[in-house]
Amino acid sequence: MTDEGLCTFCSGTRPPLPDGATAPVPATGLGPGAGAGSGSGSGGWGVGTWPRSPVGLSRAVIALLGCVIASDLFVIGAGLHLRGLWEGLAADESLNIYIDPGLRAQELYDLAGNVQTAAFLATGVLFIIWFHRTRRNAEVFESGVQRMGPGWSVGGWFVPVANLWFPYRVASGIWEASVRLHPDGGWRTVPKTVLNLWWGGWIVSVLASRIAVSQWNRAREPEQISDAAALVAAADALDLVAAALAIVFVRAVTRMQVERAGSRQAATVPERAVPGPTAP
Repeated sequence: MTDEGLCTFCSGTRPPLPDGATAPVPATGLGPGAGAGSGSGSGGWGVGTWPRSPVGLSRAVIALLGCVIASDLFVIGAGLHLRGLWEGLAADESLNIYIDPGLRAQELYDLAGNVQTAAFLATGVLFIIWFHRTRRNAEVFESGVQRMGPGWSVGGWFVPVANLWFPYRVASGIWEASVRLHPDGGWRTVPKTVLNLWWGGWIVSVLASRIAVSQWNRAREPEQISDAAALVAAADALDLVAAALAIVFVRAVTRMQVERAGSRQAATVPERAVPGPTAP
């Protein structure tokens, strides 16, 4: 525990080594023990001896996920307003929505879409960085339960079709390895409800968005455009739910890893010797 009240995991420091012990020196050269670089271990790309804190990254990811939720609300409101104009045109073809009210509604909708895209991209980049950090930590905690290598925590998101499954396999290994052990060292399981809800929400959101965008691009008549706009708004609402579930998932994994690192640290640091009475 530091003077600021943070554990050494959260503060980025490391506990002292036992008396007489020395810190491991990364191997160099091309021998059997050579690593890819400083801090790399046998677990693969970027795996070190001690876990690295995901707390700071998790806070940034959660903040950006909040921005995603706000941008979803913005685009839903703008889309429903635009849908109302097209719905009116479908009911009364004498209306002209191509003048000021319609143009302003379309410009607002385009702006909302750009804000939503920017928020999504920024969040996606930082989320993957956090995801890779937690995967490296999972290798330190329990390498035996990992189904995918650390590199898949990044690459798995970009493989067509496989990206519907690979990140979940990585996340499942992270979840299992991050569970805090029983005081006696026994294995403890935690239900994967949060993990499954997050991943299910993400997949449903992605599929709904693809269907909605496809229908929007095919729409030509006012009634078709109105229906497509409603479908796009529904897909955006699902994206909002997925972002909220992602916040819950990020918080849960980060908390579990902090607790697991704390128990690991307590088991590693020897108890301080109590000074004996001084001779008179």
